Amino acid sequence: KAEVMNVDQLLPAHAQWQNFSEVLLHSPMLRYIGNSLFISLIVVAFQLISSAMLTYAMVFMKFRGRKLLFAIVMGTYMLPTAATYIPSYIILAHMGLLDSYTGLIISDAVNIFGIFLLRTAFMQVPQGLIEAARIDGAGHWKVLWRIVTPMTKSAYITFGLISFITMYNSYMWPSLVTNNKELSMVSQGLRSFFIEGGAYGTEWPKVMAASAVIVVPLLILFAFTQKWFINGIGGDTGIKG
Repeated sequence: KAEVMNVDQLLPAHAQWQNFSEVLLHSPMLRYIGNSLFISLIVVAFQLISSAMLTYAMVFMKFRGRKLLFAIVMGTYMLPTAATYIPSYIILAHMGLLDSYTGLIISDAVNIFGIFLLRTAFMQVPQGLIEAARIDGAGHWKVLWRIVTPMTKSAYITFGLISFITMYNSYMWPSLVTNNKELSMVSQGLRSFFIEGGAYGTEWPKVMAASAVIVVPLLILFAFTQKWFINGIGGDTGIKG
């Protein structure tokens, strides 16, 4: 602990690799990591599908009140996240979904930032390409997933990566919805397993080792997606003048 609190020393005098084995083999940290990966992947999938469908409707479908719908959707983005906790908690309680994976997933199935990001990308798709696909008999579903989505792949990956990291590191909302330790995500598990004893009872070496372990999945994910993440929403649209 003395080395952890010493701001003048960057590296420890003696590496204590046994802390990693303690975290991996003698603590529920792997379960917490598994919970976070499972929930985050499903939430990202739901968010990608819901955001893509709503964005497609607002960009490529003509109907009355389209701009008003977009204004309302984006207006909800200005709401503080904490302001939605109580109504969301009450809704989940009435549905009997508290303390469950289903409640966590459903409550995060829509992402307003994702709608804004995908709308920016969809608006760069040439309207002529969409009209040509419709003339050839393609329906809205086929146009979305066979034409628009491949052309805006970078936006999907960027949104998916940001959403995954946000959900993976989420603490406050999962702590309110779930009480079962078996369902805890990494942030909850790290706090409950190592820090609940108070500052003087905290095993700081194990906390630091666990913190390093839970970052590994994020580093691996970014290593495989950094190309598209850096590219953002740019790319060839397939139309040549």
